[in-house]
Amino acid sequence: MKSSLLSILMATFFLALFAQRVSGKDCVCELNNLLRPFPMEKLDSIHTEACQCNRHITSTQLMEVDELMLGVQRRLEQLEESVSVLENEDDGDLYGAVSLRIIELELAEILELMGKLKKTINSHKRLSESTATELQNMTEGMKDLEAFDLSHVVSKQRENRRMKRDLAECQHELQATPRPPTPRPRRCPQGQLANVTGPRTYAVTQYKTSYPYGAWGKDPKPAPGKEDMYWLVALTSGHVHANYVRHYSSLSTTMAGVGPMDASISSSNPSTNTIMGPNVVLYGDALYYGCYNTPSVCRFNISTHSVTNTPLPNNSGVNNKFPFGHLDATYKYTDLDLATDESGVWVVYTAPDNFGNVILSEVIEGSPPSLGRTWRTSLHKRTATNTFMACGVLYATRFLGKHTEEIFYSFDTETKEERYDLKIHIKKMQTNIQSLNYNPRDRMLYVYSDAYIVSYDTVFE
Repeated sequence: MKSSLLSILMATFFLALFAQRVSGKDCVCELNNLLRPFPMEKLDSIHTEACQCNRHITSTQLMEVDELMLGVQRRLEQLEESVSVLENEDDGDLYGAVSLRIIELELAEILELMGKLKKTINSHKRLSESTATELQNMTEGMKDLEAFDLSHVVSKQRENRRMKRDLAECQHELQATPRPPTPRPRRCPQGQLANVTGPRTYAVTQYKTSYPYGAWGKDPKPAPGKEDMYWLVALTSGHVHANYVRHYSSLSTTMAGVGPMDASISSSNPSTNTIMGPNVVLYGDALYYGCYNTPSVCRFNISTHSVTNTPLPNNSGVNNKFPFGHLDATYKYTDLDLATDESGVWVVYTAPDNFGNVILSEVIEGSPPSLGRTWRTSLHKRTATNTFMACGVLYATRFLGKHTEEIFYSFDTETKEERYDLKIHIKKMQTNIQSLNYNPRDRMLYVYSDAYIVSYDTVFE
């Protein structure tokens, strides 16, 4: 910035001077500089302050806290080991006295390290506050100096940097997510899930933004004549319950919210057969959902309007005991998550005897339905924001930020292999995703996100 401002001042100065030769004589014109003198001293002062900041804050200082924290952690591990030795070998006499002395010395070292850590943190806090003040003063000073930039060189340079950054981000988004290093499931002809692109469609429902919880999609196993229909369930009672499923004749009518056809499950809401929670699916012309106030999977037959159910194992979590969530929030009443894939319907849930980790069960079609094979995983349910199935593989997502959700986990029901390193990103249009489900018929993900219905294409190997 310093060289740009000096160049502008020199150009202005030379444009104001001119000489003219007439009849062999030189004519000298008087120079009247109408510009304010450039405050070079102020620019030098800001430059000096910036250099001092660079000298005051070093990489060594930034690593001090991490090193002390690591030291405390290792001392605590040593202390835990020493206590274990004392418990196992204490004979009430010699060994006990020796072990207690060792523990006493280790505690003294830990207290000393904690004192150093507290002192270092306080020092860094004071340095951070003073540096923030200096940076604010330098920023305001540079803004004042920009008034001398009559050609707007600095502002144009800033705009160019912003455009380059936006172009780089755009190019990064266009690049496909690297496929995860997982073996191909033998039952899945299209291979392993490698990426999610889109969104392909994005629209608010005809309820507008009144009902942020719900689900939508297409039936993977539609009844004859219903191949093009889409379904929608919005939780219209306290964002927890619903008592009907809505159908649309096509994608365009779904997006526009035109000509809905409702199939009522019960006359009142909530009642015994009420839908509870947003994670519902439609399969074989029947809606599968979490039953009201009971640890069961309900099946609502669209044609006959009859409801049957199958109970989950005893002590399974319901009534908001084990919802999906992230650090800032939970998605209420998401204890049960119904899913569809190439083989049928699945239910994801958990129970205290599995320590809150995800349990996956097959849901066998029938009236009433029943549970088939069951798998227990190491994925803690509260660490995920959603799950879905594809080709017999359970996938879980987590919240990365307002604009990005990440598929980070998979469990193959055939090989029982678990992975936590998928890193497949989903570009979000709204902050939260209340439900998502994979449709094997068109290989798309159908997402309900803060009252918006969104769809994405899945990319397999």
